[in-house]
Amino acid sequence: MTAPRFVVPGQTYLLTRRCSERRFFLRPDDQTTQLFLYCLAEAAQRYGVEVIAWVAMSNHYHAVVHDPAGVLPEFMCHFHKTAARSLNARWNRRENLWAAEQASAVRLIEPGDILDKVVYALANPVQGRLVDRALDWPGASSLAALDGRARKLERPHTFFKEGGAMPRVVRLVARVPPGWPGGAAAWATAVREAVHARELAERRERLAEGRRLVRRRSLRHLSPFSRPSTPAPRRKLRPQLACRNLARRVAELQALQVFRAAYASARALFVKGRHAIFPRGTYKFVHELGAKAAPA
Repeated sequence: MTAPRFVVPGQTYLLTRRCSERRFFLRPDDQTTQLFLYCLAEAAQRYGVEVIAWVAMSNHYHAVVHDPAGVLPEFMCHFHKTAARSLNARWNRRENLWAAEQASAVRLIEPGDILDKVVYALANPVQGRLVDRALDWPGASSLAALDGRARKLERPHTFFKEGGAMPRVVRLVARVPPGWPGGAAAWATAVREAVHARELAERRERLAEGRRLVRRRSLRHLSPFSRPSTPAPRRKLRPQLACRNLARRVAELQALQVFRAAYASARALFVKGRHAIFPRGTYKFVHELGAKAAPA
């Protein structure tokens, strides 16, 4: 059983999900990028989620989102379902598109933590030694969208029905994190400068190692059914939050332990059919199974 997520309104998260068997189902070609961005924008628009940053690598994606209404599980479920169905149609397949493990949702505590994870996500193609600059990545990335202009995305014809329930046009905007000092201009400058610093560091290491970059054309024409030749990394940790401030991180982790203990006690009572009050932040039992939750 996976650990319960603490879901309350007003939180910001780094989301990550990998493709099944590390296969390149998110290959950075135009049609795949259109499907990915449309599904992301439609889900964000449907649930009122603010997307701060996004990048789709060949076999996984990262997105930093702000959740004003506390509906992250519904947003993720809808986004992953529509993306999986449309991309499976794109590749003429029927099996699971996403890896069986639970999608990662790391809660970001302070503004500096949000900046760290946005830069991590946007610099992913550079850190993977695929491109020299993050702007050179041919797939979905919000780095070029920091000016705040909405990207208009029309419903792809490869899967979605004309006149169906999905909207004909959706818009995707790279939002500024709530409370960022200096507003949109300061945020864009901070992101660009930090990404550029990562590019310089990776370039020095790559040149010292004598490694070459993958050709852009090769990236766009990878077989979606291939996967990296390197061994899959073993992941033992599944972090629930990220915070550079040590005192704040300790306090947040302690609060998470209290939440999980209260959740376990309430769950044990609930499955026995007894009266149970779940702690604030419980999602599935409260929103899907009708259990009671403690007030805020």
